[in-house]
Amino acid sequence: MNLFAYVIAAIAGALITCQTGSNSQLKKSLGNALPALIVNYIVGVTAVVVYTFAKRVPLPAAAKAAEAPWWAWAGGLFGAVYGLTAILLASQMGAATLTALVVTGQLVSSVLIDHFGWIGFDAHPASWPRIAGCTLMVLGLALIAKF
Repeated sequence: MNLFAYVIAAIAGALITCQTGSNSQLKKSLGNALPALIVNYIVGVTAVVVYTFAKRVPLPAAAKAAEAPWWAWAGGLFGAVYGLTAILLASQMGAATLTALVVTGQLVSSVLIDHFGWIGFDAHPASWPRIAGCTLMVLGLALIAKF
């Protein structure tokens, strides 16, 4: 993996924090979390559709889509749960605490998912360095969130 990929991934992570802030502000402006989340997804889907047509990406056949396992379809639901949770909690927790909780949850669950090879990932054992990394993340979370 090259340095450029790492930089792009870090920028994407920063944009998630920006997304949480913009969605939280939209909730305040619209008066409710659900309309803010709907606007968020309409804008996002529109951007993806425009990009898909601009790149002339062919849409898959229905039979091909039907071959996906049931859990492959849950990503949209997971994103909606995250989006709603972030909108509802962002202004109460602040960006740092919310992000620390989200990233720690992602890391710990990622190590478990890798270890067991769940949801389509190849198995990667939960080695001591990975467990130590998770432990350090939890400690970092405690420092940031001031538990």
